[in-house]
Amino acid sequence: MSEAMENRKGRVLVGTVVSDKSDKTIVVRVATLVKHPLLKKYVRRHKKFTAHDPENACGMGDKVKIVEYRPMSRNKRWHLVSILEKAI
Repeated sequence: MSEAMENRKGRVLVGTVVSDKSDKTIVVRVATLVKHPLLKKYVRRHKKFTAHDPENACGMGDKVKIVEYRPMSRNKRWHLVSILEKAI
C-alpha cells in the first residue's frame, strides 16, 4: 500500500508525530523555513496535520512521511506513507 501511496499526486510532507492517542490517527508537526519579509532572515514555521495510520504503527516522536489524500473525516486529509525514523 505504501508504494501506491508514494506514487500519488499531491503534496508529500515530512514531520514528527506529536500525538498518537486517537485510534488509527496521528498528529504530525511539520516545520518549514520561511524568509521574513522585513528582517530578511529565515524563520521556522510549524503546522500540525492529522493523518490516517491504519495499523497504529507510529509512536510519539517518530519521523514520518505523509501524503495528501481524500477527506477521511472533518480534519483528516493526509495518509501515512512510511516511518522514516523511530523514536528512542
